[in-house]
Formats: sequence, C-alpha cells, structure tokens
Amino acid sequence: MLVKPFVDKGLGNSSYLIASEESGLAAVLDPERDVDRYLQWAEGQGLRLVYTLDTHLHNDFVSGSRELAAQAGVQIVASAEAELEFAHLPVRDTDVIQLGELAIRVIATPGHTPEHISFSILESGKKTPAALFSGGALMVGGAARTDLLGADRAVPLARDLYHSIHDKLLDYPDEVTLYPTHGAGSFCAVPVSAERTSTIGREKLSNPLAQPLDEETFVTRALNGLPSYPTYFKYLRAINQRGALLLGGVPVLKGLSPDEAQRQTGQGAVFLDVRPPKEFMSGHIPGAYGIPLNAPLITWAGWVIPFGTPLVLVSGDAQELDAAVRRLIRIGYDDLRGYLVDGIEAWEADGRPVSRAPVMPVQELMEQIEKRKAPTILDVRSQAEWQAGHLPHAVHIEAGALASGELPFSKEEPKVVHCAHGDRSTVGISVLERRGYRNLILLEDGFNAWQAAGLPIVTE
Repeated sequence: MLVKPFVDKGLGNSSYLIASEESGLAAVLDPERDVDRYLQWAEGQGLRLVYTLDTHLHNDFVSGSRELAAQAGVQIVASAEAELEFAHLPVRDTDVIQLGELAIRVIATPGHTPEHISFSILESGKKTPAALFSGGALMVGGAARTDLLGADRAVPLARDLYHSIHDKLLDYPDEVTLYPTHGAGSFCAVPVSAERTSTIGREKLSNPLAQPLDEETFVTRALNGLPSYPTYFKYLRAINQRGALLLGGVPVLKGLSPDEAQRQTGQGAVFLDVRPPKEFMSGHIPGAYGIPLNAPLITWAGWVIPFGTPLVLVSGDAQELDAAVRRLIRIGYDDLRGYLVDGIEAWEADGRPVSRAPVMPVQELMEQIEKRKAPTILDVRSQAEWQAGHLPHAVHIEAGALASGELPFSKEEPKVVHCAHGDRSTVGISVLERRGYRNLILLEDGFNAWQAAGLPIVTE
C-alpha cells in the first residue's frame, strides 16, 4: 500500500491518494476541488486512478469527487445514507471494494455527520488492516464536532460518535495507522494535536475522547468548549449532496483594467485583496475586503463575505493569485469575475481613490495607555485566545462577528485593532471600513509582538 497525503493547512484537512503498488491502481479519499494535484502526482508515479472516496458530506469544503469523475473517469464511492443526487456507488457498513490486492472495507461511523463512514485497508495475505481512514470520526487527539447540523442534533450525534469510536474504531489493533481527514486548524474539530497521523494505540493513550468513558461523560466532553465556526459552513453540505458546478480545472481569471474592474462592482461584485497586512494597510481600494492569503483566506473569505458574492481579486503577483483562486473554489466561491491587472499600483496610477490605515508599534500603544490617551483597543482573536491573555482595557469581538450587529464604539473614534500577528486584524479592519467605521489602526505584529516585548497582559 502506498499513501500520499495532501495537507491543506488553511482548512486543517488532509486528503489522501491510496494506491496498490502491485497493480498500480489508486483512489483519492476526501479530495478537494482543485484535483490537478492528484492527477499530476498519480501520473508521475505511473498510477491509474479508479475511485474517489468521500467519508461524509463536508461542511467545510466542496468535494472534488465529481471533478475527478469528470476529468479522469473514476467512480465516486460514498455512503448510501448521504443520498447523493448524482452518479455514484452507494456503500454501507461492511461493504468491501477491491483496489488491486487491497481490500477497502466500509465502516459506518456516524457522529460528526449522520452518514459518516470510515475505511480500513487490508493488504493481501494480511490479517490486520494496514490503515484506517477515519474522516472526522476519530482524529489525532480528538474527534470532529457534532453540532454543525444544529444544536438540536448535537447531543444525538455525539451519542452516535461515542459508539462509533468506542464500539468500532477502538476495537482495531493498536498498531493500525490512523489517517484522519480533519486535523489541527479545522473548525470542524474538537481541539486536537498538531500531528496529522497516529495509531489506534496512541489514541487510546492520549486522546481525551478515546479514554474509557461512559456515554454521558463522553457527550459532555465532546461538546465542551467548541469555538465559533465560519458562516459558509451552512451552505456546503447541501451543495455536496446535490453536486457542485463542474469547473473542468482551476479557473484562469480574466485580467481587468481599473475601468473594467469598476464596472464589475456595478454588477454586484466586490474587491477581495489577498495581499499581506502591511501591504493592504499601505494602500487599498476603498471598501475592499482585506483577507491575506495566510489569514487563512480559505477560512475568512467564507466567514465574512456573503456566500455567492461575485469577486474581483487584487493580489501582488501571479503565484499569490493562483493560490487565492484555488482556496476560493475549494469553499464554493466560484463567481470570480477577474483580477485587477498590475494591482493597486494600476488603480492608483489611474487616479482612483485609495484608502490607507496606519500601523502602530506595540511600544507606542503602551505609551498611550500609560498617558491615558490610548484609543479603543479591539481584540479580534478567538474566545480561547482572549481568555488565555489579552491587552489591558481591550474590547473583545471575534473577527467573524464584526460583519453584523451593534458594536460598542462609535464610527469615528480611533480604534487599534489586533489579533495574534496581523492577518485577522486586517480582515477586521476591512470589514469595519466597509461598515463605515473610520480611524482604524493596525497594531503592528499584534498580540505576539506585545507579549514578546514583555508588556502587561491580563488573564481571565
């Protein structure tokens, strides 16, 4: 058996190419939508893709299975309980699919979602499976959350998850390698380890949800301390069930002049600027969303930009643009009208308005606090980060909550915005600017710089 992981750190997910080295046949598990990566790697290894396997209806990304089927003629394998509305091979618990000499066995593991399945891989002549591909049913240090389909289903699904883990997955031998889809950085996850793979034995020793627990304790533990999650999650399950639009490859965007880009905004499009924080602050199109590529874009675009919004991209170079397009199509932001040729420089050279926001060093902010002249300090990090330590006199509102609702400050008063290092605060500043807030300042390098300078920190 050959396993090639493809890790998306922005989503906190892994997809896998699984192959029989003897037969040269291969399958991709939980593929993302820009499938050229899998096709190119398989071709380079002399492998022939025959299956694409989905463990569940994903909330956090658009499955690439239909793209693989359309481009490579592979067969889509998915849970019969998913009730997909397009051609596929529906499978149920204990079904077996042959991949050359590898036997892929289906395991019904509901919990993260009702239709969730996992796959074990047994090599010819062996009695113990070589691997277990667990999707979100069991992860390194945790399991995927059960509340994404609504609060009313969170507890029943957590009970299902308990039995999936304790009655099924933990019965596998300790030496079996565990390959989860969800992992560190995924908003689908209960907090987990930074490791991407593990073994059943390691999880029995260290995973809080894999310890000997009664069902009630498990449910309490599985639902405790879950963070907020991106708003686009509520759309993708239905899209994955009915089948997303076939792209036929990674879109190549049309280059737009400032005039052409401006005309797109008259048709409902908005500007999305994916450059790093300091570049965005030094000059950007008024009203543009500022979401740095490494924010990560794949999470924050889906959090603050209304789903389905047409987009015109602003980037620093072709590589940044290609990466942005890939991340956007992975989460279903398909209406990409083009990109601004030569970026913000062309916009400004054309005599068009440019917004700027100052960047304040942490020492300067500390001096203003000591003189009681500090502006409002807005911390846009997560609740867990805030509780672990924050700046004195700061106001806490997570970046994802800034797009709507009443805010506890006026539109004109000065505001210093910060996150851990600058990406999320750039998102926050751009969202506030779109809402008409002014006098916005970025705290240079954020909380990390404040902490590194040894400045005062308040803990909850």
